[in-house]
Amino acid sequence: MADNPFLQRRHSLLARMGSGVAVIPTAPEHVRNRDTTFLYRADSYFHYLTGFPEPEAVLVLVAGEHAQSILFCRDKDIEKEIWDGFRHGPVGAQECFGFDAAFSIKEFDTKLAELLADQPSLWYSIGHDAAWDVRIAAGLNAVRAQARAGKRAPAVIHDVRAALDDMRLGKDAHEIALMRKAAAIAGAAHRRAMRFTTPGKNECEVEAEFLHEFRRQGSQAPSYSPIVASGANACVLHYVDNNRMLREGELLLIDAGCEVDGYASDITRTFPVNGRFSGPQADVYDLVFNAQVAAVAAIKPEASFLDPHTAAVRVLAQGMIDMELLEGSLDAVIETESYKRFYMHRTSHWLGLDVHDAGEYRHGGDWRKLVPGMTLTVEPGCYIRPAEDVPEAFWNIGVRIEDDALVTADGCEILTADTPKTIADIEYLMKK
Repeated sequence: MADNPFLQRRHSLLARMGSGVAVIPTAPEHVRNRDTTFLYRADSYFHYLTGFPEPEAVLVLVAGEHAQSILFCRDKDIEKEIWDGFRHGPVGAQECFGFDAAFSIKEFDTKLAELLADQPSLWYSIGHDAAWDVRIAAGLNAVRAQARAGKRAPAVIHDVRAALDDMRLGKDAHEIALMRKAAAIAGAAHRRAMRFTTPGKNECEVEAEFLHEFRRQGSQAPSYSPIVASGANACVLHYVDNNRMLREGELLLIDAGCEVDGYASDITRTFPVNGRFSGPQADVYDLVFNAQVAAVAAIKPEASFLDPHTAAVRVLAQGMIDMELLEGSLDAVIETESYKRFYMHRTSHWLGLDVHDAGEYRHGGDWRKLVPGMTLTVEPGCYIRPAEDVPEAFWNIGVRIEDDALVTADGCEILTADTPKTIADIEYLMKK
């Protein structure tokens, strides 16, 4: 178990706590309709510390001299396994996942009071789940009810997410390997979508192609609702209808990534439906491409999280002036933020177990410094809606280019580099 990354993370959290008890429940199952549930996915914090895939489970960590990790989970039940599949049960879970002890989830509420008694602090995600807040409050009150017997409830409550967010910002070797795999699968799916796309097909047909490739290569699910946006739809940042016919002369923007064992990839590519960029399309595409090149160059240790965005904005703003989308000097366009008419989102976000991963973007009032092991997206864009003061040749052109970056000791590694991105590479692939 020494090389178990989940065990190592539990030890790390226990060390950060110093003393006290942490309670980290997994996500509940959610009803899709009537008696059918959505495909289950564990809570990201719980998965990060356990790797345990079943619902109805809770991790309890007891810090201090006699530190231990305890799992509460569903009982082994052969009858229910016939209907719903394999269950580890407490004994199997303890053996397979390296817990110090494991109990039935039916015992949790009773044992919680025992575990909390005489502990100095509780580490828990207050406000994350109202039902769990009630259970935790009941456990605390059960300890307080024993005050005359000399029992004391924790006097301090910490939000365990603060410690875990900080831990999750830096990816270990196990996480990086999974993210590389997710990036490779998503890249293959984007290449497949490019080869498949032609005028007359529907956005949903293209979506079906890359979803097929996700599953074919071992991804369990998309990491978010895919965006397959053609023509004017590409100017809708979170378009997910994916039901319009692809038309000659338009661009198609695909923003889609997949999960591998919980870890996400996040890729956007924009390409012509007919396989050939028109002049105005190429102008906007080159602008966004150059903005991304500048942003990637800014990703390195000790750089600010904001630096890639600042670099991208300078390139985009100058290009908007050159294409007569905006008037004024570069400094004025940036200072007044008039560029936000055509580029209204940030260039990066953290990436990991969540596609918009855990972790603060500011630290002590300043933007966080990048350090090796951090993973973030790089996704500048330009979205031009029709307007009287906009040259008609650019109407309804929406371009975004997004890659996944791992901060390294001397810069960054683009995990999604195998996904075609230059105009020449895209047109060559689509021609083939």
